[in-house]
Amino acid sequence: MPRPAYLLYCLYTFLLVQACHQPVTTPIQTDTTDYFPLETGHYCIYAVSEQRYALTAAPVSLTYQVKETVGLLYTNVTGQPAYQLLRYRRTADAQPWHLDSLWSIRRTRTDGIRTENGQDIVKVVFPVIENARWNANQFNASGADDYVLRNVGRPFSVSGVTFDETATVVQQADSTLVAQDKRTEVYARRVGLIYKERIQLHFCTASPGCIGKNQVDYGIRQVYQLRSSGTE
Repeated sequence: MPRPAYLLYCLYTFLLVQACHQPVTTPIQTDTTDYFPLETGHYCIYAVSEQRYALTAAPVSLTYQVKETVGLLYTNVTGQPAYQLLRYRRTADAQPWHLDSLWSIRRTRTDGIRTENGQDIVKVVFPVIENARWNANQFNASGADDYVLRNVGRPFSVSGVTFDETATVVQQADSTLVAQDKRTEVYARRVGLIYKERIQLHFCTASPGCIGKNQVDYGIRQVYQLRSSGTE
């Protein structure tokens, strides 16, 4: 074999061997919008526990259920596509659902947004990545409220069920001698919200003897835990 042809043959063989030994990589899934699924008929049922505190009354403990169902697609007042979010409530399994409120929900290329009590709140941002930060009130007139994503892609268990891929939205995690503000939501792929905790308490400051004792004057503790989900 002539030398130039032999050298070309050797080069071709070397490149072929190298190609065969290249590691196989799994493509990274960049579409994470399924942490915030939107489909008419998609529903989630939550068990809710709640404790309310007031200065002039004894604490009140409540347990009830909330069902959230994605309704029809429509065009909102800003001309954007959105879905109705029908919220039902009952106190026990044997009771019928009663419509409690009608909110809305929508998703853009970068944001998952719920309209709660007339306010647009950015619940999650896309792509869903660790340490992503955003102002949840960027589309309303309230002051800035910074959220951050934690534990992205990790499992989370609720009501005896483990969801393999979840993301935790830390909305607030402040605690002082006079108040506690802890708000957290956990989302699972293809399901949406599976857990929510809201603790907003104000502690006694009326006398030196109660300061620092976590004696609650007023506030709320509230926990949502997913019981079931599906499409109807």
